[in-house]
Amino acid sequence: MYLNNKGKMAINQSHRFCTAPMMDWTDRHCRFAHRLLSAQARLYTEMLTVPAVIHGKREQLLGFDPSEHAIALQLGGSDPAGLAEAAKIGEAWGYDEINLNVGCPSDRVQVGSFGACLMAEPELVAACVAAMRAAVRVPVTVKCRIGIDDQDSEADLDRFIDTVARAGCDTFIVHARKAWLKGLSPKENREVPPLDYGRVARLKARRPELTIVLNGGIGLIDEAEQHLQTFDGVMLGRAAYHTPYILAEVDRRLFGSDRPEVSRGDVLRALIPYIERHAAKGGRPYNVLRHILGLYHGQPRARAFRRLLSEQGPRATAGADLVRAVLALVEGEKLPAAAE
Repeated sequence: MYLNNKGKMAINQSHRFCTAPMMDWTDRHCRFAHRLLSAQARLYTEMLTVPAVIHGKREQLLGFDPSEHAIALQLGGSDPAGLAEAAKIGEAWGYDEINLNVGCPSDRVQVGSFGACLMAEPELVAACVAAMRAAVRVPVTVKCRIGIDDQDSEADLDRFIDTVARAGCDTFIVHARKAWLKGLSPKENREVPPLDYGRVARLKARRPELTIVLNGGIGLIDEAEQHLQTFDGVMLGRAAYHTPYILAEVDRRLFGSDRPEVSRGDVLRALIPYIERHAAKGGRPYNVLRHILGLYHGQPRARAFRRLLSEQGPRATAGADLVRAVLALVEGEKLPAAAE
């Protein structure tokens, strides 16, 4: 169950519902907005490579708002020593989990010899996991596919999971598609290979002691509820990003929380001081606003909402006043006199 030792719901301690790491999308601003919608979802950073974490601008890359907990840092790499160092840095910055990317099929990742191509080298992944676990106290987890290219039999997946589990990893986030590393683009790899939830279910049945989180093709909370009858957790990616308001249902429906669902207007109002703080540090407000274009998906005036943000947001002068204008448009709120 999801209870602490006092019999109450444990906060942010479960992989029951996670948002996926997505390159160029799940940055700190996206995660802040997602946290406004769900207090319980486990959030993941976009993948950061080991050299970037070790040598890059750490505040820019690793900084996050305290409200984002529980939050996992996803690393891309294949050198055990480098991953161990990067994991230590992530732990020092306050991340609650270190996740190793063994699922990304992009050419850029393959050139670096990490991501999904590592599924062909389970012993190396196990060495990476062992090195990271020796370096940090927070959990080390793995996100993978069900197979790659011609190495996509059930036996191949079982051997990969068993090998990495022996190194101490007990949590696997499994994208229920294989990855074609030769011939398909990253976008095609998210859509063309067929989903095989049954294979992941059989993995969970064979290794019930492991935490198995299902990823891939889940678009609705109704679907998440169904999958949670089989799996320990679910992870949503594109659906959470393009239609973020579905996250407002997560706490009540998946965690039994009595926290009132936040309204779309509440999210916009909460973003105003955040955007003002970001702008005061020299940041562009649209860095934040671009992540909420789908907030009113399926609602009256959704198209006007998206158009106003898309057209006005990139302008240098856009900021909190634009959010107030959006609130006037979709929520009927009166603009402050100075903004009219």
